[in-house]
Amino acid sequence: MSKTAVYDTTVTWQGGHWGHIVMGNGPAMDFSAPPDAQGHAGVLTPEDAFVASVNTCIMMMFIWATERFKLNLLSYECRAEGTKLIELDRTEIFTDVRLWPHIRVGANGDDPAVVESRLQRALRAARKYSLVANSVKSEIVIEPTIEIET
Repeated sequence: MSKTAVYDTTVTWQGGHWGHIVMGNGPAMDFSAPPDAQGHAGVLTPEDAFVASVNTCIMMMFIWATERFKLNLLSYECRAEGTKLIELDRTEIFTDVRLWPHIRVGANGDDPAVVESRLQRALRAARKYSLVANSVKSEIVIEPTIEIET
């Protein structure tokens, strides 16, 4: 039987191109459109939040997968970049989100090739089970850098 979960946010217009968001899990912050859309620099934008949601969800699912595949994760850092296409009629869409995770794992005496194979499986699982990545139309591309410490 399927289950559901509900997540909520509340946004309030603060005047001009400013808003304030309160997230159901607690954090609250100001946000704006990006500077190239008459917004402000130095604060959260919807575009930042979109790319961040893909990046953070993939990371959390990767952490889950490394535990499942018994990998000795030493570090994970990932830069993500979303490409926005602006059509002639001014409609916009993110065509893709690219992630460049830098991952370090310990081999713990295992064959590094076996460890890398498990790590690649963990990356595929992270992509497969990412709620956010599965919920967007954008292409999701993951190009990892992997270090295996023996």
